[in-house]
Amino acid sequence: MTGYGQFCAIARAHETLGGRWTLLIVRELLCGSRRFNEIRRGIPRISRTMLAERLQALTHLGVVRHETGEYHLTPAGQDLMPLVAALATWGQRWLPRHAAAEDLDLDPVLIDMQRQAHLDLLPTTPAVLRIALRGQPLRFMLLKRGEASVCDHNPGFPETLRLGGPLAALVAWWRGDVAFAQARRMGLTLEGPRPLVRAWPGWFERYRFAGIRSEAA
Repeated sequence: MTGYGQFCAIARAHETLGGRWTLLIVRELLCGSRRFNEIRRGIPRISRTMLAERLQALTHLGVVRHETGEYHLTPAGQDLMPLVAALATWGQRWLPRHAAAEDLDLDPVLIDMQRQAHLDLLPTTPAVLRIALRGQPLRFMLLKRGEASVCDHNPGFPETLRLGGPLAALVAWWRGDVAFAQARRMGLTLEGPRPLVRAWPGWFERYRFAGIRSEAA
């Protein structure tokens, strides 16, 4: 493939990192994913072949190292944290936020919720959240003190809470577009024992960039 033909560091870095999916793979590694399938679950639309090729290229460039079945960022990869954070900040501030009009996947949202759970605030008795959003695959989340896990099947505990409604409403709350009460007015439903329903939003920190105010027209 023909390069940009420029000495400029911006052009050279973009040739290396500007391919589709590349920075999302870096994002997943920065967020703690280590194994191939963990990375792919956070980026469900990437093919296995493409993910393998991108990881191989990043390894060849010295951004990623692969050992004992796990992928880790090298110091060069860790140094991309400010770049990824700056892109997220710019996107939150300047891109329109209309979740209902966006083409969205459920699993990346749930995985981010898993990562952002306040593990010390979760109930001591295991609670299973049944996630049956409109038009989305059925998912479950195990929530107990010290652990939050997203599952494709019930992990073996009573389904204490049930989340329903449109995915767009969940995304709008999680991303910081609306408050939880507004998400419920958009159709998001949460059913279960009243004390747990009241406590549930506070079990999560929400999206890392949720606090950035939108400046989009």
